[in-house]
Amino acid sequence: METVEIRRALVSVSDKVGVVDFARALAEMGVVIISTGGTARALSEAGVEVVPIEQVTGFPEMMDGRVKTLHPKVHGGILAIKDNEKHLQDMKAHGIESIDLVCVNLYPFEKTVAKPGCTLAEAIENIDIGGPTMIRSSAKNSAFVAVVTDPSQYKGIIEEMKANQGALSVQTRAELALATFRRTAEYDRAICDYLAKDPSG
Repeated sequence: METVEIRRALVSVSDKVGVVDFARALAEMGVVIISTGGTARALSEAGVEVVPIEQVTGFPEMMDGRVKTLHPKVHGGILAIKDNEKHLQDMKAHGIESIDLVCVNLYPFEKTVAKPGCTLAEAIENIDIGGPTMIRSSAKNSAFVAVVTDPSQYKGIIEEMKANQGALSVQTRAELALATFRRTAEYDRAICDYLAKDPSG
């Protein structure tokens, strides 16, 4: 698929730099914004209309936010192959709507462990699970989904969408997917390097 029109986006970020302007620009182009936790609050407070994640999944965020996006109505919307009739039938049968853009940056593990006195418990709590899962799913399915992992990408995405009737090119989606796999590789390496050391030392 050469271009993908962005109609629904999931936005859930730890680093909130620029996210309000990014989400507002998406919404002004008619994109439905799904969001979680602190990101949803920040967007709502800034006047950006959001659909809370629990409205999509039918489950509340729970366990201090550890469980919120790990759900078939999220990952089905991301991973579905949109020109596969069986996938489309499954979506219809289970009430799954397509998610065309995923904007997620990960818990700040590297910054957390770099702080003096960081405990093992603090480090473990900052190992993101849902975030890497969503962005890897999106990158795997970049034929149909755009994945945004860094605020530096916001400006170019909005500019391209405005110039392209709300769509993103196959080249852009492929570049974003590659950046995603680089990021998850760096993230996992940082976790491995930390856990390979004596956490008390």
